[in-house]
Amino acid sequence: MMLSGIDLEQLAEIVQRFLFTELQKDEEEQKSVGGSLSTPASVPREASYLDINHPYYDVARHGIIQVTGDDNYGRKLVVFSCCRMPPSHQLNHQKLLEYLKYTLDQYVESDYTVVYFHFGLRSINKPSLKWLQRAYKEFDRKYKKNLKALYVVHPTNFIKILWNIFKPLIRHDDKLRATQKGGPPLPAKTPPPRPPLPTQQFGVTLQYLKDKNQGALIPPVVKGTVSYLKLKGLQTEGLFRRSARVQAIKEIQKLYNLGKPVNYDDCDDIHVPAVILKTFLRELPEPLLTYDLYEQVHSIASVESSLRVSHCKKSVESLPEHNYVLLKYLTCFLHMVSQESIHNKMTPFNLACVFGLNLIWPPRGTASLGALMPLNMFSELLIEHYSKIFGSRAPPSEVLP
Repeated sequence: MMLSGIDLEQLAEIVQRFLFTELQKDEEEQKSVGGSLSTPASVPREASYLDINHPYYDVARHGIIQVTGDDNYGRKLVVFSCCRMPPSHQLNHQKLLEYLKYTLDQYVESDYTVVYFHFGLRSINKPSLKWLQRAYKEFDRKYKKNLKALYVVHPTNFIKILWNIFKPLIRHDDKLRATQKGGPPLPAKTPPPRPPLPTQQFGVTLQYLKDKNQGALIPPVVKGTVSYLKLKGLQTEGLFRRSARVQAIKEIQKLYNLGKPVNYDDCDDIHVPAVILKTFLRELPEPLLTYDLYEQVHSIASVESSLRVSHCKKSVESLPEHNYVLLKYLTCFLHMVSQESIHNKMTPFNLACVFGLNLIWPPRGTASLGALMPLNMFSELLIEHYSKIFGSRAPPSEVLP
């Protein structure tokens, strides 16, 4: 069942990854005694950032709710896995509801997507109908307005009841239905041609871009979007939080990749260059903060709060020169955006929630919910303490925004 959202290819990838994980889990459980539907012996990584005394630790440790990055349209992807729910006597369902809201509260001001895996929900771990009714009442417009897609995987008869309860949450997309009946397919992310075009801008390394752009340290996509947004978008409410028309994004990418000029005034949508900037960062073969820095970034939450800024400074100063210069250019701009937060509502925290996984992601797999908090924390520190972190190592003056 699919309503308005990510393309079928991406959904298939999510399902495959989920099934592979669950098969591994089943094999491990079969080797243990009483493994079926028991509380996991080890704590999943998605709960690792929560202190054992955190009010939601006992719920988060099961890994029922995970945020697995962005979909192809730049929207946060929230996954709810029923198979991870322990027997009802081992789980406080009211707390689960509160934890779900706690998680969603970090993302609902932006467009987001939900994938619900029904597999594994049985009588022994199923919440009551009263719980579902309570949940519906608590999910007010705040949670409904930016829910752009809901996928239900492995539906059963019970899901029909769930569907009727949550039906008002769903925004039907007739165009997508027409697409599935024979219209043109939704655009899917495709890798750049091999070898890439000399003018290719998306999906290629920073070194490739530098070599093909006469040694320029700031790629044309970044320079073009930042310049335009600095001029016309700093006070736009929800900048970087809103999605844009997919077709417009694909057309702009094509122009860049063909080396043709891009005029964002023609788009008549300030969110197009914002999405293009995020897309460029997300499609880099290696994240801007590099895989080598991932563990240092991920460990930020364990650093004493008074030492975190210096930890960030030391970490980014170990970056290759090209990455450092581009990161400084981008962070300088994001700091400028945050200074207009009275108008655009984009504080360093809000910007970090958007850019965290666009600046760095794990070398293998996707970032769990537990990993998001330190990744976003690191990004927030970069933006909020820009002058302290980048002040002593200045890039060439020509690359400053």
